[in-house]
Order: sequence, then C-alpha cells, then structure tokens
Amino acid sequence: MSFSNTDIISTRTVTLFSADAPLRMECGAVLDNVTVAFETYGSLNAAGDNAVLVCHALTGSAHAAGRSSDDPRSAGWWDSFIGPGRPLDTERFFVISSNFLGGCYGTTGSSSIDPQTGRPFGLSFPQMTVRDMVRVQQALIHALGVKRLATVIGGSLGGMQVLEWGVMFPELVASLIPIATSAQHSPWAVGLNDLARQAIMNDPEWRNGEYYPFGQPTKGFSLARQIAMMSYRSGIEFAQRFGRERLKNNDDSRFDERNLFQVESYLSYQGVKLVERFDANTYLYITRAMDLHDVAQGRGSVDAVLGSIRVPVLSVGIDTDILYPASEQRAIASAIPNSLYIEISSPYGHDAFLIEFEQMAAIVRDFLK
Repeated sequence: MSFSNTDIISTRTVTLFSADAPLRMECGAVLDNVTVAFETYGSLNAAGDNAVLVCHALTGSAHAAGRSSDDPRSAGWWDSFIGPGRPLDTERFFVISSNFLGGCYGTTGSSSIDPQTGRPFGLSFPQMTVRDMVRVQQALIHALGVKRLATVIGGSLGGMQVLEWGVMFPELVASLIPIATSAQHSPWAVGLNDLARQAIMNDPEWRNGEYYPFGQPTKGFSLARQIAMMSYRSGIEFAQRFGRERLKNNDDSRFDERNLFQVESYLSYQGVKLVERFDANTYLYITRAMDLHDVAQGRGSVDAVLGSIRVPVLSVGIDTDILYPASEQRAIASAIPNSLYIEISSPYGHDAFLIEFEQMAAIVRDFLK
C-alpha cells in the first residue's frame, strides 16, 4: 500500500498475548490481552524482510508520519524522516511505529483501565522494562507477518530498545541504528529522572497516583518536564536563543514569582505543553524503566554483551549532548564488532537527532544503501 505524507493516518490497535500465552515481564508479573497501538507506512514485501521498526523516546507515540486522523494539522513526530524518497523510504521499506508497553497513547500502561476494577491501573500496574517493551514489539511484528527487520532505529529511549533488539532477537534484525542513547543508564541520567519524579510525587495533586478523577498534578508534572528540558538542549543553544533577554514589562525592584527571563518563559511553556498531552504516572513508569536499563543485567559485562551483536550497527552521537554524551556512543560503537560511529555537530544538544534533519538524513541514507 503506497504512502504519502499528506495521508490521514489512523492509529490502529491489536491485542497481543493471552491467558494461555501471557507476556512474562522482567519483574515477574504476567499480562494478557495487551493492547498495542501502532501505525505502518509502505508495504511489506513477499519475503517479509523489508520492514523497519521505529522506536520512539520517552513521550512519543505511534504517530510517526503522515497526518493524524485526530488532528489533520498534526504531522507525525518523525514525518520528515519517513515517506517516499525520505531516509526511511516507504517506496522501499515497510515502516512500523508502535507505542511501547507502558505508554499512554493507546498501548496498555498505568493509565489504562484495569478490567478488574473499571478504573485506571495507576500504581498497581507492574513496572515494565525496556526488555519488556521489546518483547511486545516482537509479538507485534510477528502479528504483522514480518519475518526479519531490515533495521531497527531510534534515539534516546528508542536507542535503548534498539540495542535490546540486537541482544534479544539477533536472528530477527539485519542492522541496527541506535542514536544518542546508552547501554546502561548512567548515574547522571538516573539522578535527573529522580528529580523529575520527585517533582511529580511532591505535588499534593498527585494523590499517590490516584489523581484520575481529579485531574493531573499540573505543577509538579510541569516542573518535571522543565527539569528534563534542561538536559535535552545545551547551554550553547540557550545562550544563542535567549541570552539574558527579559520579558516585557518586568519590574525587578521587588521579587516577583512570575517569569523574569525569556528562558524561564520557554521552560514554563514546555511544561504546560506536556501536561496537556501526557500522563504523570506514565512519566514515572517510563523514567524508571529507563533507569533500570542495563544491557549487561544478568548477562555479564557491557562490552561482552555488545560484542555479541554481529549485525552492522550505525551508532550516532551528538557533540553537545549532555544527557547521553558522545563518549557513551563511542563506547557502544567500540564494543560492537561490525559498527560505524558518526558524530553530528549541533548546538541543540540531545534533541538534535530530531532537529538536524540534513545531517541525520545523509548518515542514515548512506548506511541503508
């Protein structure tokens, strides 16, 4: 089926796993009847081996390309990258994007309705891991008839999923593209996530995760996003973009709790935007899953585990990334036998993989030739 980036795309759902064959999670819990939201672009070939799996980051969704049926003005989060003639060329590839386990955009997670209570799971939902996410993705591609993935690609948390694909299901992948990610979550990244979680949980409106009848813990959740934004961008970008520019009509003769500088206004805006479209408990669960991420857990050393990956790997780093520094990407590449490391230069920090289209496009196109 042909795809155009002007197409209106409806996110579909499928129910995976059953009581007889449930999802067995890393924490020991079992889940059945797992709903998975997904979108596809392009057509699967007869051999079932031209599929590309796109893995999204923390607050992403299955809607990666085209126009959303919910809001036709809204392009997918990687629309510039997926489509005819684009780096993930839908004339060549069958591109799959799904909302991972624990998400809040259609896939079963903490904000989903618990069939036993008729209320959202909240904190009764079992803690998922990146490996659990990948197990669900594997079940999805099987249901779609995919025999082997031409590549798995993703940045940040998406890159963690990419690495786990290479370890867990090496027979199902022909190549991997992890971008701006980590093989095991660093103490620095864990600390940042903890600050964000504390911001949410210290808001009285969080109500121990039982806020659904009352509304989101707006202040704490907004602050959590603002903390995270400081690690997604760079000091270079902020200096160039905001400098010390103030908001109009400021009076600094007395203390004012309102924003004084442009950068403060920007962060506040980003916080409000996320609160309007995401779920606070989901944010807690996903950041914890990121913190638990460690390819070596139960397997040996990081280098030995990465060294077991035999397919071609393109590892992409960003020179100004302070969340997952380029040094981490170089270490990943050096441990994988058949790997290529490329570093992009950008003032945008960690988010550059979503912004620097020209650099990213050239790198990925060349690798997938």
